[in-house]
This record gives sequence, C-alpha cells and structure tokens, in this order.
Amino acid sequence: MTSKTPILQIKNLHVEVEGKEILKGVNLTVNAGEVHALMGRNGSGKSTLSYTLMGHPRYTVTSGSVEYRGQDLLAMSADERARHGMYLAFQYPVAIPGVSVSNFLRATVKARRGGDIPVKEFRKELKECMAKLGVRDEFLSRYVNDGFSGGEKKRLEILQMAMLKPEMALLDETDSGLDIDALRTVAEGINALHNKDNAVLLITHYQRMLDYVAPGFVHVMQGGQIVKSGGSELALELEAQGYDWVAKEFASSGAN
Repeated sequence: MTSKTPILQIKNLHVEVEGKEILKGVNLTVNAGEVHALMGRNGSGKSTLSYTLMGHPRYTVTSGSVEYRGQDLLAMSADERARHGMYLAFQYPVAIPGVSVSNFLRATVKARRGGDIPVKEFRKELKECMAKLGVRDEFLSRYVNDGFSGGEKKRLEILQMAMLKPEMALLDETDSGLDIDALRTVAEGINALHNKDNAVLLITHYQRMLDYVAPGFVHVMQGGQIVKSGGSELALELEAQGYDWVAKEFASSGAN
C-alpha cells in the first residue's frame, strides 16, 4: 500500500435504517498513520457510520461509495471486511456464554491471519498484549463478556484489537462507562497499537478520551453529516462551548 492510497475513503454516503435516512452525505478520508476523532450528540449518526462500515445488515446504503485501501468496501461481506483488516470496538459489547476468552481470541486471530499459529507463539503474543493492557491471567478462562464490568469489556475490545492488528480500527465510544484508571489503561493500549501503517477512527462524545489519545483530525457530526472538521483544538472548543454553537452554525449555513 502506498501512502497515496487512503486506508478509508468515504464519498457522499447515504444510509437508511428501516426506511429512515440516517446518514445524509458523509465524506471522510483517512490515511495511514492518522488518528481521527468523530464527535457529536446522540442521534447524529456516529454509530450508524461505524456499523455501516463494518457491514451490519440492518444498515442499507442507498447511495455513495466507500473504498478501503483502494477496494470497494461495500462489495465485501462483514467477515471479509474483518479479514482484510477492519475492526470495530463496540460501545456495548455482547456476552457470549460458554465461549472462553482464550478460545475466542485464538479463533479470531486464526481467521484474521488466514491460518493457525503455533500454540506457544500464540500464548507468548497474548501474554505480552495482556501485560500492556493490565489484563490478569484469569481473564482468559472466563466466558466472553459474561458478567464483565464495563471496564473489563472495553479492555477485552482493545485486547482483541492488539491481537488482530487491524489496519483500520473503528472505536465506538470506547470511553463510555470507564472510570479514570480504566480510561487511561485503554487509551495507553490504543496508543501502543497505533503506528504509521494503520489508522484509528475514534467515536466519542467527550474531550476526556482525547486527553490521552491525541487526534490529528476532529470531525463533528450533525444531522447525518460531517459539518465541521479541524485539528485537536476543535475538540477543546466543543468542550468549552458544547454542540449548540455547531448546530447554530450548521443551521445558518442553510444545510438540511
């Protein structure tokens, strides 16, 4: 992949959910090595965008295009997108009773890499990732997200990301429900995994996550569109003024 080819390029994306239009012309380009923050009120379309990018069947693309590393992302099934290096950390991860974290991680890593890896090598890599994220050994024998606290669920999401090594990571309100210590640990994990060859789209309501994961680009969603973009200073401005000033600016521009 050359630096001239964006990891993700979204053009005029329109999306419906059960016949209701939610995304109304989203445009966004994400290059390798970049961290983008997507901010906005509830209902602005942030999570809809992340689910659409991962191929959730409930979300219907009515027009527009999405290219992932130069390929038509919308032509891929959800599992193909994951195998090609797309990853979504859910805001509300679901429990999978009866499936241990260890077996779950091994199966997903095998699917992502297109083949099995030796047990010894897998365990070594897993232990190293767990140490970075402050995850205890007994975590591995528990069932996926079954009885997990909010912080434990988010740590598991980041642990999965560490093992899968995606090129494009979509983090949907990963800071939701975290206390300050868990937030710091998760953010350190994100920073440790980010490099010049991958990219992160961090969806959040609040500046506090961005105190630990510094975005190069900040975008604000309003009414199913990205209506304002800037650098990290934009997040600070949102923190100080709230979203009302963006909404007023959007309305005065005559957008609908």
